[in-house]
Amino acid sequence: MGVVNVTPDSFSDGGVHFRAEDAIASARRMVADGAAIVDVGGESTRPGSEGVGVDEELRRVLPVVEAVASELPVSIDTAKAEVARRALELGAELVNDVTALRGDPALGAVVADAGAYLCLMHMQGEPRTMQVDPRYGDVASEVASFLEQRIAFAVQEGVREDRICVDPGIGFGKTTEHNFELLRRLDVIASLGRPVVIGFSRKRSLGRVLGDPDANTGPLSASLAAAVTAYERGATILRVHDVREHVEALAVAREVVA
Repeated sequence: MGVVNVTPDSFSDGGVHFRAEDAIASARRMVADGAAIVDVGGESTRPGSEGVGVDEELRRVLPVVEAVASELPVSIDTAKAEVARRALELGAELVNDVTALRGDPALGAVVADAGAYLCLMHMQGEPRTMQVDPRYGDVASEVASFLEQRIAFAVQEGVREDRICVDPGIGFGKTTEHNFELLRRLDVIASLGRPVVIGFSRKRSLGRVLGDPDANTGPLSASLAAAVTAYERGATILRVHDVREHVEALAVAREVVA
């Protein structure tokens, strides 16, 4: 899953795809490089970020989705029902919701009515405050329990269970130790029986485990190591910024596992 952030303030690539023409070109390049789907988002969820209104989010993402959804597999990264509805009408196939249907009560019905795919992500708190002293007794078990409950809720809303995938939310209300514990025990999340999405690409935990306590991002080398490790532990979808390099690394890892 290639990341196309149509935002000025995302943690790693804010501003790179803010112009619609740049985002469109990047989406096409990612698929040419081997991405199975591109994830288009118009609202940053980096730690400390503020939200944007529906109109602004629509202004950012609709030109991109409209330009590429007829030719490329597209996911819409949003927690807003209206943004999801408009993107699905234009041909998006998956809604990637970091709030797991807690942000907008109408979103589940929108996904269900469209017969679309849905990704439910775990986040402790919300983006503005999620990194303020996050705590867990057993992070893997607690995240799995939350996702199990959200799967049940989505099904109640009419979403087909076989169209749901789950994301433990690396970096969303977790310390570096929590993030690596989740990766280490990914089998606990995989035991839910749904495809697992992992988004460790460029996350600051990668830079911090390499010795920089103030890192805000991680290098490509560390992102590749995290992706291969996640794949070996059962991840189905890797959400990444550097598609070609990840496709190549995973091709080699697949040969070893095969």
